[in-house]
Amino acid sequence: MAGTITVRLPDKLRRELDRVAKAERASKSEIMREAIARYLSVKRFRQLRRHVLPFAEAEGLLTDEDVFNSIR
Repeated sequence: MAGTITVRLPDKLRRELDRVAKAERASKSEIMREAIARYLSVKRFRQLRRHVLPFAEAEGLLTDEDVFNSIR
């Protein structure tokens, strides 16, 4: 089930959204859904990373490169 949300945008942001929607031949709703989905994914990733960071550090995994080398 889909719901409706009303969002107020500053004029400059609304004009940019209009321009991008026209250029990509996409609806403003599609662009907003994609933007929100990406935002939420990044938030979930950061929360997960914060949660596992102490365990990774205990294993000596301090950088992304350390992780990649470990699983390679």
